[in-house]
Amino acid sequence: MTDTGAAIEAIALGKRFGRGRWALRECCFRLPAGRVCAVVGPNGAGKSTLLALAAGLLAPTEGTLTVLGTHPARARTRIGYVAQDKPLYPQLTVAETLRMGADLNPERWDTAIAGRVVAAGGLDPKTRIRALSGGQRTRVALALALGKRPELLLMDEPMADLDPLARHELMGTLMAQAAEHGTTIVMSSHVVAELENSCDHLLLVGNGRIRLAGEIDDLLAAHTRVSAAAGAAGLAPHTVVESRVTGRQLSALIRPAGPLPADWRTAAPSLDELVLSYLRNPRAASLTPAATEETCA
Repeated sequence: MTDTGAAIEAIALGKRFGRGRWALRECCFRLPAGRVCAVVGPNGAGKSTLLALAAGLLAPTEGTLTVLGTHPARARTRIGYVAQDKPLYPQLTVAETLRMGADLNPERWDTAIAGRVVAAGGLDPKTRIRALSGGQRTRVALALALGKRPELLLMDEPMADLDPLARHELMGTLMAQAAEHGTTIVMSSHVVAELENSCDHLLLVGNGRIRLAGEIDDLLAAHTRVSAAAGAAGLAPHTVVESRVTGRQLSALIRPAGPLPADWRTAAPSLDELVLSYLRNPRAASLTPAATEETCA
């Protein structure tokens, strides 16, 4: 896949709230433009903070974050953001909400795409936002974000309130947007299976740090699941993400550093296996190709 520049680039990025704990620390990654990126990790890992920083709603405590080649605040007109709590004006109707979006984005507003997203949910334009279900509010929020015709679309747990049919339909809309307009899409979730079949890039966040970053195919290709007789020698040269012994059987997820013994059984890990192995083992060495070699080695 061609790299057309960075949509988001973080260098030693950190965010602390007051004098409390660090929500993010020493985060380094580079997301090329045009990707559909899954930001995964457990609740409280720092996913929402990362997206809010990229949207220009928070300022870093340390390090730098560049979005679409500039400071996030200066790129705000080119960014669509769907927050986890879907903040909308409850007293407005659906139609009034979309008109507000058009008024706020006169140069970029796409009435057709915003209308299609709302119409696909069967929403009455005269219904007030406060009368909508959680899933319906999600649809209106997504219509606002897509109607802005953003270059970068950030979504925090966007599918949590949707039923399976609505998820499938809206995911199709997002993929069409990415294909037709080259939109970079970043979606957070703590459910890997929710995004596995739609995304080509991964950011795995754990304990406020980036544990994995890169193209999903490349990350999977860099790891191998192996099994051998318990006590077998040979793990030492390789980076071990996770290993366990069950009876007489040793199984491990590794990043091979060279040829593997001929008597080892090997298999490619699934994305779910890869993510869970890193989350279960916070001391496992991260794999995050540096944004710049000098600052993120």
